[in-house]
This record gives sequence, structure tokens and C-alpha cells, in this order.
Amino acid sequence: MTHAVVLIRAERDALPELGGALADLDGVAEAYSVTGEWDFVAILRVAKPDDLAEVVTSHLARVPGIARTYTMVAFEAYSRHDLEAMFSLGD
Repeated sequence: MTHAVVLIRAERDALPELGGALADLDGVAEAYSVTGEWDFVAILRVAKPDDLAEVVTSHLARVPGIARTYTMVAFEAYSRHDLEAMFSLGD
């Protein structure tokens, strides 16, 4: 599994609808509206690295209202939720 975090700056008129549009894209596991320099954060989870390129360049880049993106590919994923689930299997 390949993970990436994409920071997204939106055009002002797109702010109300963009979060839902991001969440509906294949490969986008979660989308958050955030404060600060960026307007949204999208968490991408795909099977292969090549799939990541497809999601970012073919799907995400074509969503109306996106002014700019910054993509960070994760080397490893750590999750408290996953660790807690793993250690509670025998309970």
C-alpha cells in the first residue's frame, strides 16, 4: 500500500464544495478542511506507487477549484488505531 498526504489550496469560490468532491475521488481515503496556509488535506491510499501518480495527475489535478497542491509521499505509515487493534486481537 502506498500513502500520500496532499495539501490543497482552493479557489475561494470552491471552498464550500471542494471537500466533498475530494472525498469522492478514488484513492482519496480522507479529506479534511484545515486552517492555515492550505485549505484542505487529502490522505491518499493506493495499492501501488503507479496508482498514486494516476490519482494525483489524472483525478485530483482535474477537480475544478483547486488552485495549488503539494504532495508528500509517505515512506512508512504509523497509526495508534492500527497498533491498538493489533494488540487487542486475543481479547
